[in-house]
Amino acid sequence: MCILFFKFDPRPVSKNAYRLILAANRDEFYNRPSKSADFWDSSNEILSGLDMEEGKEGGTWLGISKKGKMAALTNYLQPKIDTNAKGRGALVRNFLTTDLDSFSYLKKVSSEGHLYNGFNLITADLSQLPDPALEDQGKEHVQHVLNEYAALCVRCPGYGTRTNTVILIDAEGHVTFTERTMLNADISQWKTSTYQFKLET
Repeated sequence: MCILFFKFDPRPVSKNAYRLILAANRDEFYNRPSKSADFWDSSNEILSGLDMEEGKEGGTWLGISKKGKMAALTNYLQPKIDTNAKGRGALVRNFLTTDLDSFSYLKKVSSEGHLYNGFNLITADLSQLPDPALEDQGKEHVQHVLNEYAALCVRCPGYGTRTNTVILIDAEGHVTFTERTMLNADISQWKTSTYQFKLET
């Protein structure tokens, strides 16, 4: 199970305040192949880690584009996993590459949710802020989830927290994306990468 915290202020009162602070852990089997966060190609448009599991290559759990599209996925445990279900990482990838706005995309996903194992999906169009609907989203659910299910770091044999990500977006749209990733399924070896860019307006 993954965990994600965020603080969102669409109207920061000063230049030094942050519009968005997001911190996330990716919990996964240590031997599941993946790539650390980087821009996908020479266009330097979309930044994320990538799943390299056979049949699910190219999916991701957290990503952001220079156009201001951001999406984050957390999986949750369920009694029975459907091994034939579609890869959930495609939900983030597809949002980052589509022209659909957040509301239209999530409406589409809600009609197809039964094709996937359990997940939570957050999407945002950061270049279109402030968005009053986004400001109120989920307020009544957050405290219950934090109280019942939060774990800052998971460590089990063969499974646990493999990636920590922090995204900061300031009042002027400057993005700092920092990822700390476990190397070689070894909890004592980590690599930290930081990327900075400005959202396109």
